[in-house]
Amino acid sequence: MPEGHTIHRLAQDYAARFSGTPTHVTSPQGKFSDAAALLTGAELTRTDAHGKHLFLRFRDSDWVHIHLGLFGKVAFGDAPAPPPTDTVRLRLANETAYADLRGPTTCALITDAEKQAIHGRLGPDPLRPDADPAAAYARIRRSRTTIAALLMDQKVIAGVGNVYRAEVLFRHGIDPYRPGKDITPAEWDALWADLVALMREGVRANRIDTVRPEHTPEAMGRPPRVDDHGGEVYVYRRAALPCHVCGTEIRTAGLAARNLFWCPTCQKSGG
Repeated sequence: MPEGHTIHRLAQDYAARFSGTPTHVTSPQGKFSDAAALLTGAELTRTDAHGKHLFLRFRDSDWVHIHLGLFGKVAFGDAPAPPPTDTVRLRLANETAYADLRGPTTCALITDAEKQAIHGRLGPDPLRPDADPAAAYARIRRSRTTIAALLMDQKVIAGVGNVYRAEVLFRHGIDPYRPGKDITPAEWDALWADLVALMREGVRANRIDTVRPEHTPEAMGRPPRVDDHGGEVYVYRRAALPCHVCGTEIRTAGLAARNLFWCPTCQKSGG
């Protein structure tokens, strides 16, 4: 499932291609046809993202709510748009560009009130200017749940996925199994600030890179990482490989139906 930086990048990309122009809206697959008929010809007036939720506004208050889920993808291209396949849930097109959405968990036309209700269910998003990290910490410091699980709980923090979860805990030497109540205010402030910086860089580069300059392939004289997810990382999907920092074998285990990755030496229990 895409992490939050991907959704914020999509919001930027949709805005860059379609804002302020009359947009032809269709649903070749047919599942969004009624809503598309209401929207076609209108201007895209705003895009927004919160965690893994993307919002496209047409006119003053017609919002398309998109959640990609596990299989959703968006493809952009230059006009003229080719004939769409019957897997395209939503196509936007204008005189210069088109965008095809396939396989989302959610693609629905919603009101302002319904959009606000979605925001209300989500925790603070490190990429949003209105984010309140204190609100997330208030939940974390009261919880006996592991910090690894809390970071993936979208009601606690919105937008953090498996990669950012594993990497930020490694970067701060925090055992993923520590209870939230044992995370100190200073540790939380550092984790949050790092998530903000890493995810902003993810939006800019459109990929996740988490290694510090001294641990890049160039600095260490090692081959670049080869992985579908791209980017240089410390522990994510590196099980049984040596830690870039200490050489210990990276471990993996299941936690809340997701694979957890960590270094038992750099992330010792208790801090």
